[in-house]
Amino acid sequence: MKFHLAINLERMSPETDMKAVRDHTLEMVKMADEAGFEIAWAAEHHAIEMTIAPNPFQMLTWWGEHTSSIRLGVGVVNAAYWHPINLAGEAALLDLLSDGRLEFGIGSGAYQREFDRMKPGLDQRDSWRYMQEMLPVVQKLWEGDYAHDGEFWQFPTATSCPKPVQERVPVWVAARAPITFDYAVEHGCNIMSWPLTMPMAEAETYRQRLDDAVAKHGKGFDGTWALMRHSAVYETSEDREEALRSIRHVLAQFGNLMMKKGEVVNGFPEEVPLEELDGNARVDPAMLEENLLFGDPETVTEKLRAYEALGVDAFIYYASMGMDMEQQKRSLRLFIDKVMPAFADAKEMAHAG
Repeated sequence: MKFHLAINLERMSPETDMKAVRDHTLEMVKMADEAGFEIAWAAEHHAIEMTIAPNPFQMLTWWGEHTSSIRLGVGVVNAAYWHPINLAGEAALLDLLSDGRLEFGIGSGAYQREFDRMKPGLDQRDSWRYMQEMLPVVQKLWEGDYAHDGEFWQFPTATSCPKPVQERVPVWVAARAPITFDYAVEHGCNIMSWPLTMPMAEAETYRQRLDDAVAKHGKGFDGTWALMRHSAVYETSEDREEALRSIRHVLAQFGNLMMKKGEVVNGFPEEVPLEELDGNARVDPAMLEENLLFGDPETVTEKLRAYEALGVDAFIYYASMGMDMEQQKRSLRLFIDKVMPAFADAKEMAHAG
């Protein structure tokens, strides 16, 4: 099993220094690069301080200038917010500037609040249609001249300038629903899945959906299936308590964005009262500690073994959850020093790749 890092420019309050947040993300990515992580992922979000990511290509280009081998993952662009020619060129330029380290992730977005501002009138539940039209268009633009007359985009003959350095850019889709697993298997895409705070059974459901898609299309799946979880490794009671406090705080803001409850003031989402989220036990501290990649190094290693047994090819260590920046670094250091050695092959393969 290989390891990836997902991290945001994350600002939880107006008192947090933006430059400190900027520098912190780069420190974490450099730690991951030196440790042999395979990919660093940057998201796309708009007008939200807890995930400052207006253009993941800018972020990844910056990370690429300060790292040597870690691949640079767009995780993920929201197809509905882009024009195909623009997206193809931005992605290819990142590949050129990083000497072929682009991992191209595309998805359907998450927050209706964001769609209401970026693509007014579009229901998030329908945005997968934009993604499925966009991806083949981008790939054709990477190949050369192409004209398009589709449902959402129309343009005369054009091409991507520049072209990617890689002969075949790895493509990822974010998948939870069966229709997206079907699409990924049919089109040879890698898959990233995020069970949020749900228990192991949710990851098992995703595995079944992948297996069902493979059986449905009558061909094997030779791509990578990556699973993401919020991650915190700790050895003291103080760090444990802070990790649980932080994730609950983030979930209260996340609940606002997902449920469209509360306001977002100057980019900061108001917290939804946790009792409004307690119905499904998603914010219960004991459940969170069990479901997420939380625990001491031994516990975290055991949890990763269970994912490995499920067939997860790569685990995405999601570092951003409102935790103190120094504790985030302590957690990642513990993961590197005391968890990764149990998966030494993953580290060696990442360096070799």
